[in-house]
Amino acid sequence: MKKKLLAILTAGILALSCAAFTHATDYRVSARGSETHSSAASMALLDGDTGELVFSKNCDARREPASTTKICTAITVLEHFTMLDLPVAIPDEAVGVEGSSLYLQRGEMLTVRDLLYGLMLQSGNDCATALAIIVGDSVDGFVKLMNETAAKAGATNTNFMNPHGLHHDEHYTTALDLCKISYYAMQNETFREIVSTKRHSTPYHNHEYRRNFPNKNKILFNYEGGNGIKTGYTKASGRCLVSSATRRGKTFICTVLNCYDMFEECMRLMDAAFARFPQAE
Repeated sequence: MKKKLLAILTAGILALSCAAFTHATDYRVSARGSETHSSAASMALLDGDTGELVFSKNCDARREPASTTKICTAITVLEHFTMLDLPVAIPDEAVGVEGSSLYLQRGEMLTVRDLLYGLMLQSGNDCATALAIIVGDSVDGFVKLMNETAAKAGATNTNFMNPHGLHHDEHYTTALDLCKISYYAMQNETFREIVSTKRHSTPYHNHEYRRNFPNKNKILFNYEGGNGIKTGYTKASGRCLVSSATRRGKTFICTVLNCYDMFEECMRLMDAAFARFPQAE
């Protein structure tokens, strides 16, 4: 009888040990949030209502953010330029910028609001350059404002060198800092409206038709409650995404950097966050 009882107790202890090992492998509590498995090279998920870090992986690792840089570009514009519906002339320096583009043309006039939509939905690098010069008088002047904005948001491990996110050796941020900048930006009503818009159109200089473009962020189309924020990609950065979703008044913001399945991974992580807070379901 004693041998049988000992065997049962030993088996129970082994089972608990195995369960504890598995739990620790997948999900271990860290000093800041819960470090969890992710297909992203680095990741952070914030409570969009409190700013509290919920999940993380290598969240303080410096990485290239690609076009998620434009989150800071947009909120910097919104904080320094109030006449959003004022038509402005497109600077020559913004014509023909490499990468994603709205194909701005010399002599074209667009409102700052339309340029912001082109920046955040179409990911126009030309829009980023135009906005930087219009708001900051020069790209370098605007980048200084961007870094001031990042500092206000609490991003302590970030250094922006341009407004669009094309490669620069000294242009970097972290998953946690991008979440902080996004949390800060989402307090702005106009920013929230822009990044949650699924489709927009602008005038097209010397054309009879308008530019019509969808938002590149599939979270808006494929995830319940999806309401932002920005995609990004360069060869150096890999696929990057900052996403946001709100369900029953509860919001989460998720950043994944260098993540081949960025949309699926953000949705999986936000599902886990909503499950952790069932009152939000």
